[in-house]
Amino acid sequence: MTTETQTNHSLGDGKTDHQLKTELAQFFGDLIRYKHPLNRQVIYTPGVRHLAEKGKAYWLIDAIASWIGSEPFQQAAAEDYRINAMHFWKFERNQGKPSILYAKADSPEEAFITQKIEYTDFPLPEISIWAGFDGEHWVLYLPSEH
Repeated sequence: MTTETQTNHSLGDGKTDHQLKTELAQFFGDLIRYKHPLNRQVIYTPGVRHLAEKGKAYWLIDAIASWIGSEPFQQAAAEDYRINAMHFWKFERNQGKPSILYAKADSPEEAFITQKIEYTDFPLPEISIWAGFDGEHWVLYLPSEH
């Protein structure tokens, strides 16, 4: 086990990353949605909102929303039809080097979008956010909310 996984990072409200993981696991299937303020094609679930609030990570939603509909996104979707229906985002925090946000059509496919994040105080070592198209919006949600 690495030092990173043994360390509990404290959130601003005194909670640890373990507590946040436990809280996020409680979110499943909900009809409430929140609109992204810049990309009106993107909405997100209460679980993603909780992640953003407690992890101080609205920037993560913004980063994903900025890629959805972009030219690289559209090119990847033209090459792989699955991306137009659903794709999978993952953020991996790295100590001492840039963290990575990436999107895949599915595992074990190569990432079709990759973004380095030079600095972050994100409390979790990694998080997955899924994006599904509901016919009108891209819905960002936690795997437990699927």
